[in-house]
Amino acid sequence: REIKDAFADWLEYKDDGSKSQRIADRIKEMLIEADWEKTPILKQIYDLSPYLEKRSVWMIGGDGWAYDIGYGGLDHVLSSGDDVNLFVMDTEVYSNTGGQTSKSTPAGAVAKFAYNGKTTRKKDLGLMAMTYGNVYVAQIALGADLNQAIRAMKEAESYPGPSLVIAYAPCISHGIKTGMATSIREEKKAVDAGYWQLYRYDPRLEEAGKNPFQLDSKDPTLSYRDFLAGEIRYSQLANSQPDAAQKLFEQAEQHAKRRLELYKKLAQAWSQAQ
Repeated sequence: REIKDAFADWLEYKDDGSKSQRIADRIKEMLIEADWEKTPILKQIYDLSPYLEKRSVWMIGGDGWAYDIGYGGLDHVLSSGDDVNLFVMDTEVYSNTGGQTSKSTPAGAVAKFAYNGKTTRKKDLGLMAMTYGNVYVAQIALGADLNQAIRAMKEAESYPGPSLVIAYAPCISHGIKTGMATSIREEKKAVDAGYWQLYRYDPRLEEAGKNPFQLDSKDPTLSYRDFLAGEIRYSQLANSQPDAAQKLFEQAEQHAKRRLELYKKLAQAWSQAQ
């Protein structure tokens, strides 16, 4: 009777990570003590017991894959409704193949195939994913807010559907003037300058009558231009083509401001709709 109740609990909570793990541990203990000769199926279940815990499925890649050449596949996975998680390391270039520009590269940045500075704005992958309405989406930066990043990862893991976590990831192609050893501090500067925003979109909150979109980063406290000047991918253009750089940097800053204002409006709109 006790093992029957345990399996009933497992059937109810098999899709809940932490609960399925606790129940699985309880079942394993019972299976060890069970009479396998009398009930052979219990031996079969014991042999397969590692599968009692809910599987955590994560797909990890860079922005070249997620924003660009692999976007069709990523979009297909997000639209499937399956309980899978996608983690994007957003370096804003094709890091693994030599630093070519991607759809994640912001305006004004110098990269291979964009030596005169990219002229178009960065693709907003997170906002596009939110349009499905049933996808958990978060933007994080470990160096800016570790607690927010951990919370987003835990929420993504617990969400019973597709999740997309986009992490700001400085790389050698950025040419951080203080060196890659300071990349964690560079992440914080990116957020403090309004270059990168932190947020979480959890569809479960809307189902509960709450605001699903939470903007976790504050208004900029650092100069956007000073942040750009600290990376060679931007300062290189300023040195070689100052007039073009001035124009592109103004565009990039406006793009960042509009993006922040859009996020604020989304949060307000959802709040007012409740």
